[in-house]
Amino acid sequence: MTPEHLRTALRGVPDLYWLDTALRQVADEPATITRFFPAAGRRCGRAVLPDAPGWTADEAARALLLATLPGDHARYADTLYRQGDAAEKRAVLKALPLLPIGPDAVPLLHDAIRTNDTRLLAAALGPYARHLDAAAWRQAVLKCVFTGVPLAVVADLDTRADGELAAMLTGLADERHAAGRTMPADATALLDRLTAGSGRPTAAREA
Repeated sequence: MTPEHLRTALRGVPDLYWLDTALRQVADEPATITRFFPAAGRRCGRAVLPDAPGWTADEAARALLLATLPGDHARYADTLYRQGDAAEKRAVLKALPLLPIGPDAVPLLHDAIRTNDTRLLAAALGPYARHLDAAAWRQAVLKCVFTGVPLAVVADLDTRADGELAAMLTGLADERHAAGRTMPADATALLDRLTAGSGRPTAAREA
C-alpha cells in the first residue's frame, strides 16, 4: 500500500474538500495535524474502502495526513498514538510502513501488543513489524493464537516463522490438547508447515 493508492481509494469520501484542505495545511503547518487527525473519522467517514482492502476511510485519511508531514514523522506518530483513541491508534500503526522513520516507532508496536485490544494487536503486526526483534515478534504471533486474531494479518509470517516459534506453538498445542481444547485451524496449519518432515503428527493430534 502506498500513499498514492490510499489517496485514490479515498476519492469517494463524504468531504473530499476537507481532506484536500487538511493535507495542504499539514504540509505547510505540521502542527495542525493534531487538529485534523482526530476529525478525520467525522469528516471522511469510517466506511471500508473497496479499493484498499483492510483499510477504512478514516484510517486511510489519517495515514495520508501523517505521510504528508514534511518531517518529524516519528515524533508526531508517537504523539498522535499516545493521545488518540483506539481508532486513531490503529491508524497510526497502519500508517507506520508509509513513513520514513526506520525503527523509531517500535515502542508503539510494543505498546499495542501489550494491550488487550485485538484490533491494535492485528494492526501492530503489519509490514512495519519487520522492525520487531525475533523474540518480540514470536511472542506477538503467539498472542494472536491466544486471543483469536487470524494469523493472516501477520506480515511476512511464512518467511519469519522459525523453529523457535514452532516449539512455542507445539507447547501451546500440547497444553490445549491436555485440556481437551483445540488450536485454531490457522495455527495448526502453520505448525504443520513448520514441522513438516519432523515426524510430529500435529494435525492428527488436534483432530
